[in-house]
Amino acid sequence: MMDTRDCACGQTAVRDEAARWFVRLQEPAVDVEEHRRFEVWLHEHPQHRDEFQLLQGLWTAADLLPAKRLQALCEAAPERRKRRPLVRYAVAASVLAVALGLGLFSGLNHPATYTAEFSTALGERQHVALPDGSMIDLNSRSRVQVRFEKHRRGIELTEGEAMFSVEHDISRPFVVETGNGQVTVTGTRFDVRRDLTQTKVAVEQGTVKVQGYGADFINLTAGLGTHIDAKGKVAAAYTVNPQELMAWRSGKLVFNNASLVEVAAEVSRYREKPLTVGNDKVGNLRLTSVFNSDNTDALLKALPSILPVAVRTLSDGSQEIIAR
Repeated sequence: MMDTRDCACGQTAVRDEAARWFVRLQEPAVDVEEHRRFEVWLHEHPQHRDEFQLLQGLWTAADLLPAKRLQALCEAAPERRKRRPLVRYAVAASVLAVALGLGLFSGLNHPATYTAEFSTALGERQHVALPDGSMIDLNSRSRVQVRFEKHRRGIELTEGEAMFSVEHDISRPFVVETGNGQVTVTGTRFDVRRDLTQTKVAVEQGTVKVQGYGADFINLTAGLGTHIDAKGKVAAAYTVNPQELMAWRSGKLVFNNASLVEVAAEVSRYREKPLTVGNDKVGNLRLTSVFNSDNTDALLKALPSILPVAVRTLSDGSQEIIAR
């Protein structure tokens, strides 16, 4: 049976779907379930990915035009009244045509420079679609700065945690910098977390190169992780469970024999005031459980029934785990 996507009407339908997804993913409030539906659609047929990537490239071209010219194109978009969700697609196509006419591109194989910054507030998660087809999922209290150039796709994770799904492009390495080191890939899926004293890296799919200061580096494959300390030294690779580490994408906190020091640090990412431990003895207690990151009060309420501890509120509003 012939796939209707191969005919002209089918191609138009796929293009319209791609446009709707593109517009929807630019909005700040997109839940995990919708991200999942998008991923299913994206991998359902090669044409879906082709159309979505084309649209991202077209829209990036808009950054090359003066604001007044872009506004004029918006006002002239022929689909504006009838099909409002597709306005950006029509405008992007018009922009690319104008840019080519002005000689701003020497060819589609020479990508334009792209810069952007994305951040999340307390308790917020964000899904970001990049011009090359790569995706970033930002955890709570996280910030990235993006700079794509002709031969390099650069990301700086200035704080927090992000999961990267990188489109393969051997000619343009994808480099994530964290201050005390960097992660370099050409196409893979991995998680990077930047804390005050270290950077943690975990790989779900593919291979990444993790480099500290100087020539210190290791290569990680799926199921492996490492960390870079404050001095830029890269630890030896160790086994990780990527599904547990990335459970935050679905709003879960997964602790598997984690020390209360680790638990407190993780929970603090989702609270206005930090959670601390009273002493080393308490901090060394171990917890195995799953909680909702959107309701850390429930975790604190349950903790004394799981371990011999209590939780007290300090004068500044922060909370501390102490021995019971």
